[in-house]
Amino acid sequence: MLLDGDRLWTRKDVAERSGVEPERSARIWRALGFPVADDRARVFTEADVEALRSGERLIEAGIITEESEVAMARALGHHLSRLAEWQVQTLWSWLGRALGEDGGRDGTAPVEHVARLLPEMELLQRHVWRRHLAAHAGRMLAADGEPEPFHDGADIRHLAVGFTDMVAYTRMTRGLDSAELSRVLDRFESLVGGAVAEGGGRVVKTIGDEVLFVGESASAAAGIAWELTARAAHDRRLPQLRTGLAHGPVLIRYGDVYGAAVNIAARLTAVARPDTVLVDTAFAGELAGTTTYDLKVLRPVSVRGYSRLRPVLLRPARPGEPPAAKRPHPQEGGRTKREPMR
Repeated sequence: MLLDGDRLWTRKDVAERSGVEPERSARIWRALGFPVADDRARVFTEADVEALRSGERLIEAGIITEESEVAMARALGHHLSRLAEWQVQTLWSWLGRALGEDGGRDGTAPVEHVARLLPEMELLQRHVWRRHLAAHAGRMLAADGEPEPFHDGADIRHLAVGFTDMVAYTRMTRGLDSAELSRVLDRFESLVGGAVAEGGGRVVKTIGDEVLFVGESASAAAGIAWELTARAAHDRRLPQLRTGLAHGPVLIRYGDVYGAAVNIAARLTAVARPDTVLVDTAFAGELAGTTTYDLKVLRPVSVRGYSRLRPVLLRPARPGEPPAAKRPHPQEGGRTKREPMR
């Protein structure tokens, strides 16, 4: 039922029917996150054959290459595996309740109900996926200048990168049961996801008590960071937040982000105090001339990978203060007051 077809074919059968040699199909299969079955085992469906054919058509069209198909399969497998795990847990819990109410006499009706629900879940996934396609396409079309080079799922763009996390999360979670912890995480992810979306950014991923996001500009990311801080300060059910921001060239690969800006944003978050936003000097330079924020250079800190990382404290400008452009540039030092990290 879940595979939408019977297990009919061996790996050799799949190779003959799809035109993809067994060794290559095995690499794709492993990249998707599935264990490779015995060559004689009949574990593959007609849908598996058609999926390989679809990949071949994408290669023929020039959308992907034979070299990049394994990386693409790995990205698909990683993201969809997490989604599938959550969905199966949800269905399993529902099925257990349904069988309990039925006294365990007949499992046919609940299973048939699952079969009817699967197309609904698939429809929702397809709808959300297409909405995200449209949203990302809109941002690409609105970007200034010519499209940047894009090769095998990778793209380099200048972006603002941010990490935000919950302060004292480990200590807080020691006294929570699983239901309470789930509510805290849900509230945190909801708060961050809402602020990032409203600020025109994108959540890249959630890593435990931390969220990684990107913004098209430093000003947009700064607005997101302070909106996060303000919302968390008014929510007594959440701990304080802290955020680190950096700006620079970022490698975007299959939805994830890599590069020095990502590393620096993570390091700044780790040394930030509660309810504060730290940025690097490149990010501060992008805000030069703004009247919205106050930039205060702090003492250099030694963190993993950076022996003298210079944080800049970002705060909303107070009424009557000169704009950032009239204060010394963070990279130049000047007479800007510096604060020690605490």
